[in-house]
Amino acid sequence: MRLATEIQGDETSTESPIRHENPSSRNSTHENEIHHELPESGPLKSAEHFAILARATNDALRDWNVKAGALSWPQGLDTLLGYDSSSASVDIGFWHKQIHPQDRARAAGSIRDALAGSGAHWTGEYRFRHADGSYLDLLERALIVRDSEGTATRFVGSLMDVTARKQLQDQLVRSQKMEAFGQLAAGVAHDFNNFLTTILGYSDLLLDELGMKGAVADHISEIRGAASRASVLTAQLLAFSRKHPLAPRVIEVNSLLTNLERSLLRLLGEDITVQGHFDRGKEGLHTKVDPGQLTQIVLNLVVNARDAMRYGGRLTLETTVTTIEALAEHEIDPRDLEPGDYVQISVTDNGIGMTDEVKQHLFEPFFTTKDDGRGSGLGLATSYGIVRQSGGQICVESELGKGTTVRIFLPKVPAPPSPSYKRPGETKMPTGGERILVLEDDISVRHISVRVLRGLGYDVIEAANGDDAQQLIGKSADKKIDLLLTDMVMPQMSGRHFADWLRKTSPQTKVVFISGYLEESLHPGDRRDQEMFFLPKPFDPEQLAVKIREALDSGKASR
Repeated sequence: MRLATEIQGDETSTESPIRHENPSSRNSTHENEIHHELPESGPLKSAEHFAILARATNDALRDWNVKAGALSWPQGLDTLLGYDSSSASVDIGFWHKQIHPQDRARAAGSIRDALAGSGAHWTGEYRFRHADGSYLDLLERALIVRDSEGTATRFVGSLMDVTARKQLQDQLVRSQKMEAFGQLAAGVAHDFNNFLTTILGYSDLLLDELGMKGAVADHISEIRGAASRASVLTAQLLAFSRKHPLAPRVIEVNSLLTNLERSLLRLLGEDITVQGHFDRGKEGLHTKVDPGQLTQIVLNLVVNARDAMRYGGRLTLETTVTTIEALAEHEIDPRDLEPGDYVQISVTDNGIGMTDEVKQHLFEPFFTTKDDGRGSGLGLATSYGIVRQSGGQICVESELGKGTTVRIFLPKVPAPPSPSYKRPGETKMPTGGERILVLEDDISVRHISVRVLRGLGYDVIEAANGDDAQQLIGKSADKKIDLLLTDMVMPQMSGRHFADWLRKTSPQTKVVFISGYLEESLHPGDRRDQEMFFLPKPFDPEQLAVKIREALDSGKASR
C-alpha cells in the first residue's frame, strides 16, 4: 500500500527518518510523497520518529484503528491533554466522550463522511476536555489510510492546541461586531436627536408663547414628555456607541452606592439580602463619571442579579482600588486600560450563572435572555458604552450554577475641594440683542432655533450650509456677527471649517457648536477650541438660551 504522506518504514533502518528528495524526482501522485510503507493494523513501526516530529510542535497524536475501534496515543496524551496513559481508554469512545457536547456530533459526522469518501486527509476543529476539566480548542489534521479496495482502515491525526489563537479571533470578531453596532446606533440616534430637538422646541413654544392652558396644554405636555423619554433611548444608543454627550463630574463612589441602598432593597424583594463591602480610604473613592449614568448601570446590574436569583439569594456590592501596571498580569487585559489607579465596583450574585455562549453575546445590543418582552437588550450594551467612554472597563465572570460577578473599573481621581455656595439662578430665560448667525442643515432644527432666538430679542440671520452663509455675509452691509451657532457636522463644509473662515475676518465672533455626537468622538480637526462652546442635541429652548448667553458674556468678565 502506498500513501501520499507516510512515516519511515522500519525501526531498525539506518537511513535518515525523513528522506529529502530532489524536486525533479517526485512521484506524480503527490509532490511530497515519501516512499515508505505504513501497516494497515498493529502498532506503528516508526513511533519514535512520529514522536520526534510531534515534540517539535508540541502536538498530540492519536492513532485510530478504524476496523477494530482501538485508539492509541503515540504522543501528547499527557503533555498536551493532561491524561495519564494508564487512565485513558484504548477505545475510540474515550475520544468521543471528551469532545465538547456542542461539537461532538459535528466533528464525528465530518470524520464519518471523510472515511466514507475517497480522500486521504481530514482537517477539523473542535473543543476537547483537558484532564483538569477545562476545554482546549484543537485543530486536527489527519491522514486516512485505506486498503487496496479504498476502505478506510486507519485514521492518524495530529492535534494542535489553537486555544489562544481562537480566543484572539473571537475577541476580534466581537470587537468588529460591537464597532458595527455602534456606528449603526450612532447614526440612528443622531437623526432622532434632530427630530426630538424640533419636538421639544415647538412644544415649549406652544406652552410658553401662546399660553396654552387646560386640556390642550395637557396634550402638549404629554407630547413633550414622550419626546423627553425618547431622548433617553437615543442617549442609550449613543452611550453604547461611545458618542453620547455625558455630563461627567467627580463623585464619591461609596456615597452613591450607599444612597442607593433603599432603592436596591425595594427592587430586590424580601428573599434577597444585600451585603456591602466598601473600601472607604482616607478621603473616599472618587472618579469622574456621569452620576446618573453610573446609577443606571448599577441599578441595571442589580435587576439582572435579582432575575438570576429566582428563589432568593445574596447580592454583594464591593468597592476597592485596583492598580493597573504596564505589561502586568491582571484579571482583565491590561491593553484595555491605561496604567494607573482605578476604582473597582463589583456586583456579585449567587444565582444561576451564564453559559459560555451567553457570555459571548452579553454586551451586544438587543441581546437578552429574558422572556415575555421583559428585557430590551440595551442595558448591558449601554453600560459597556458608558464605562468605556468614561475611560474604564467592564468585565463579567460567571459560571453556570455558581453565580455571576460584574466588575466595573473607572479611573480614580483626587477628591475635589468642598463646593462653594451659589445663589440659585433665575428661571426666566436670558435675553439679548446681539446679532447671531444660525448655520444648520436640518431645516426643522434651524427654524426652531431661529424662532426661539428672535423671540428672545436677538437679531438672527440663517443659512443651510457654509457656501450660502459666506454669500450671505458677503452681500450684507453690516458684516458684524456677534455669535455663530452652527452644527458641527454638515455636508460640503463642516461647522468648524466655517467658523475658522469667519473668525479670520471677525475674530471677536463667539462660536457655539451644536451636535448630536459627543464632541470627543468628532474628527480632531472639527473639535472646538477652548474659547468655543458646545451644545449637545437634543436641546430645549431654555438650554439654547442659557448657552447663547453664556457664550456672549464669556468675554465680559472682569480681568
